[in-house]
Amino acid sequence: MPLWTCEICGAQFPNVGNPPASCVICEDERQFVNWKGQTFLTREELARGHRLVGRDDLGLTGIGLEPSFAIGQRALLVPQGDGCVMWDCIPLATDEAIQYVAALGGLKAIAISHPHYYGAVADWSDTFGGVPVYLHADDRAFVTRPHPSIVHWAGESHRISDDVLLLRTGGHFAGATMLHWQRGAEGSGALLTGDIAQVTMDRRFVSFMYSYPNYMPLNAAAVRRIAAAVEPLAFDRIYGAWWGRNIASGAKAAFAASVERYVAAIA
Repeated sequence: MPLWTCEICGAQFPNVGNPPASCVICEDERQFVNWKGQTFLTREELARGHRLVGRDDLGLTGIGLEPSFAIGQRALLVPQGDGCVMWDCIPLATDEAIQYVAALGGLKAIAISHPHYYGAVADWSDTFGGVPVYLHADDRAFVTRPHPSIVHWAGESHRISDDVLLLRTGGHFAGATMLHWQRGAEGSGALLTGDIAQVTMDRRFVSFMYSYPNYMPLNAAAVRRIAAAVEPLAFDRIYGAWWGRNIASGAKAAFAASVERYVAAIA
């Protein structure tokens, strides 16, 4: 029986005969249901219409779908000595993409910023021997395809390695997470934010939203909490949620300035 993928957010659902009646992620007020109604593709249909491409994104390898699908997500591969950490996920795993990742050292873990990027985490984990998939426990109600590889970590931080730290910042979701890569940016540190802190189009600031498609801003207290969570970390670079949406240098100062600018704008 087929596995189903939501056309709007890219989340994968278990293999059942008929498509799901709904998507819990899209029915949440931070996302939306397609104007034509909730729609799903089988994994095979998705693969026939899209291919996975890998390319450099400011020194990290990224993987995404062409043509763009769901919210246009791309995954980033953070290199470690014993494999890569896949940051955020995409809705599909193809043989070509799997070989591409294997040539880069394979995967040691997958870590996700929030439910809009759950994608095909089970497929990617299975392909690389059941590597752990780190999702914050506060968002476990949004898991659409339960899988034994999922680690529902709790608390404010979780260390994957000496080099990689997951940090719960909250904000966009209760379990919203960022990844701190200590050796990133040539040793100056990098912060992978997804759209928990969204890199703006001028790539000089970040901004914050509770819901992007429904234009619901995040309140000042939540933004201040995010700022307090990242303040102890050293980082000179921010990798955002989409291709090229990164702050190449001076990112820590840019983050602090962005918080003040945002809070002033909504006051």
